[in-house]
Amino acid sequence: MPLDPRALGTALHEELTLHSTLCRREAGAFQQAVRSGETVLVACTQEQRLFTELAEQTDGATSPLRFVNIRETGGWSRDARQAGPKIAALLAAAHLPEPEPVPTVSFRSGGRLLIIGALDAAERAATLLADVLDVTLFAQGPGDAGGRQERRFPVLGGRVVSLKGWLGRFALQWTADNPIDLDLCTRCNACVVACPENAIGLDYQIDMTACTGHRDCVKACAVAGAIRFEREAEVQSQDFDLVLDLRPAGAGPTFLQHALPQGYFRWDGQDLQALLRLRDLVGEFEKPKFFSYRQKLCAHSRNRGVGCNACVDICSAEAISSDPVRQQVVVNPHLCVGCGACTTVCPTGAMGYAYPSAQDMGTRIRTLLSTYAQAGGRQPSLLLHSQESGQQLVHELGRAAQLGVAQGVPAHMIPVALWHTASVGIDLWISAIAQGATQVAVLFTGDEAPQYVEGLQSQMAVAQALLHGLGYTGTHLHCVQARSATDLDAGLRAIGGACGSVPAQAARFTPTNDKRATLELALDHLVTNAPARELPEAIALPKGPSPWGTVVVDKDRCTLCLSCVSACPAGALQDNPQAPQLRFTEQNCVQCALCERTCPENAIALQPRMLLTPERGQPRVLNETQPYGCIRCGKPFGTLQAIEAMLGRLADHPMFQGEALERLKMCGDCRVIDLYSAQNEAKVTDL
Repeated sequence: MPLDPRALGTALHEELTLHSTLCRREAGAFQQAVRSGETVLVACTQEQRLFTELAEQTDGATSPLRFVNIRETGGWSRDARQAGPKIAALLAAAHLPEPEPVPTVSFRSGGRLLIIGALDAAERAATLLADVLDVTLFAQGPGDAGGRQERRFPVLGGRVVSLKGWLGRFALQWTADNPIDLDLCTRCNACVVACPENAIGLDYQIDMTACTGHRDCVKACAVAGAIRFEREAEVQSQDFDLVLDLRPAGAGPTFLQHALPQGYFRWDGQDLQALLRLRDLVGEFEKPKFFSYRQKLCAHSRNRGVGCNACVDICSAEAISSDPVRQQVVVNPHLCVGCGACTTVCPTGAMGYAYPSAQDMGTRIRTLLSTYAQAGGRQPSLLLHSQESGQQLVHELGRAAQLGVAQGVPAHMIPVALWHTASVGIDLWISAIAQGATQVAVLFTGDEAPQYVEGLQSQMAVAQALLHGLGYTGTHLHCVQARSATDLDAGLRAIGGACGSVPAQAARFTPTNDKRATLELALDHLVTNAPARELPEAIALPKGPSPWGTVVVDKDRCTLCLSCVSACPAGALQDNPQAPQLRFTEQNCVQCALCERTCPENAIALQPRMLLTPERGQPRVLNETQPYGCIRCGKPFGTLQAIEAMLGRLADHPMFQGEALERLKMCGDCRVIDLYSAQNEAKVTDL
């Protein structure tokens, strides 16, 4: 792996000394560095444990340690000689401070484990866990071998009604509807022998479909008295901290979402990793509260109507639900797994990713791109991947390249590890392109929920259409799907020559936590530096979720009732206090469809697009009409179209005949005066 310490030092604005055996012969240099008190960055993750132990054993060591991988991600590839700028960028990003801490979500587990499945398999699993966990079994049939004669664990039986919760708070509800009471059963097997239909298995439960009512089992169990056919079904419940489910994935009731709750594991009886993870889940645990929610910006619900449902639909953990009464969404932080997909598809920025924040991630991406350019790099690309399975594939690819069986990560492609690939969306993609990234590739390893891939691809289609409309050529955004290092190598080669054009001058802004503001900053830069000689008035965007667009009003249907104005969460639709007008500011529109769904005349339709004229940020009139003046005092109190539509609908109604119909043409004050002055109508005061 060729390294030029002088060139790297110039790009990083510091003096660098190249060490080849820092963890062995040159360990003294490391020990001297950790005594300085300044943060020490070690460009070796393989020996992270060794360096950590060495620092602990060094007298006077006070320096915080950080680690960064520049080998598999940069130096081990076919074009490693050109990877200097990328390595400089990775080192610069590693120098950035850690994100500010955020509130945490707490879990407490006492080790109460519920195992659901066939009794023989459940007992085998329990044997491997009982030394550290308090195990209870819920038998779902005897299995191939049935239960052991020795009863080592509490056993529940019956029909599972519900299973809900998360680590430390699982709630099981079941119906005990079998004639055999497992608490009284001594497993003497007398009932099994006595049953003429073989309806009793070694789970010591009666198969009621096979039982014909001989009741020989009752006689055989006379001493223990565990069998009573007249026993009424009873709904029971019990709480657990952990759940190990041995049933098939489709067996219910169970958790069917893609991202399972923490503390819940499915086991096929083969992979021991699940059991090892269970053994460690005793005690108190914390995780970051990954999201932030601002209801004022949320376009989910207004006036009991549901508009934008993007976060609810995409959440693979089923942690987000709708609360139309409070006109908001509700996020269960204990179920949230921090994937960030909800923040990616949110059009308003009401749902934001908190750890790391969009600003922290934007600063990191900007540092990578700017350092790469300062070091002389050209056509930088970003490879966004998860810090678990995605990072593992990147490292495997690097090792394969070192062995000469793969090309490795190209020199111009900078890997960026994320908590989850779905946590970064269109605002940071567009910002990266404005800052000089010719490609933004997102790596999917198969661990992601299907709706995540679909959601990100739709966002990419919107962004790519915008870039092409501005005259930027090539393909800027890619989804790379790979389950192995070989797949990843082929995927990176496939997109290697598809770099898109970028602004001649890279943007210098830093993305903010305000999604809409970041989009506007990126858009302004892209428009200002657009290569197209003549920009169109508007760029059509793909159908589906889009952060930009206009509202089209059917003037023949619209009565200017202004229901849409009260429903609009972004202030894009406004009335005019001085005249009967419906006005629209396109820059504010988030395409949430609340106006479309609220309109009683079905007069509104959405049109995704990007308006490039100055009118985008200015209110324009979508519809206007003449005011309707009171027939008694002349004061305007409605629109001509609305009043005429009301009169037409109520003309045949028996309650609005004669003078009553005429009063509909009056303002509120005159209507009351006329009603009380009428001589031929009964008054409330007369009753």
